Amino acid sequence: MKSNLKIEKIRQKLFKYYGSLNWWPAETPFEVCVGAILTQNTAWKNVEKAIENLKRENLLSCKALTEAELPLIARLIKPSGYFNQKAKKLKEFCSFLSENYNCSLGEFFNSGSVEELRGKLLSIWGIGKETADSILLYAGNKPIFVVDAYTKRILSRHGICEENIDYEKLRMLIENSIKKSVEYYNEFHAALVYIGKDFCSKKKPLCDRCPLKGL
Repeated sequence: MKSNLKIEKIRQKLFKYYGSLNWWPAETPFEVCVGAILTQNTAWKNVEKAIENLKRENLLSCKALTEAELPLIARLIKPSGYFNQKAKKLKEFCSFLSENYNCSLGEFFNSGSVEELRGKLLSIWGIGKETADSILLYAGNKPIFVVDAYTKRILSRHGICEENIDYEKLRMLIENSIKKSVEYYNEFHAALVYIGKDFCSKKKPLCDRCPLKGL
């Protein structure tokens, strides 16, 4: 089976198994952005604790984080790990929004094409491709697919790519294999995360029970 057909088949099977996952879990687009930065190199449960801490102190806004002191932010997001670095990343992101778009995500998302917006995000210290694409897809509803470790692991185990495949190469392969749609990209990425956690673990995959068994 050709790679693009197999990717679409995987997407269909995952949607049939999981249905709509309503990812990303956040109350606002800005919370999505914060979560996308905090989730770097940590489990989501740790991010949730950090976000709750920010909410409790009324710091979950661009203006509040721009004005807050770094040590305070670092202390509140400590559950997410690498908290000193991530505090700086949050400050850099918020400074970018504040200085260029008056802290308006809506204004930012309307300031150019998807590729132009991506370039702006990637110019911010601490924001890489996966984080930028997560912000664009889940906060901005822009049609760009998010590649992560789960994506590479699952597709490599199905013979579609090498696990160390270049990010851009795999992103383009997936985007050229399924319908160009925010909804499709959102649901497919979320389902890959779920199946990666539920069945396709790094060390002890549950292949016999996996809904993708036989593909």
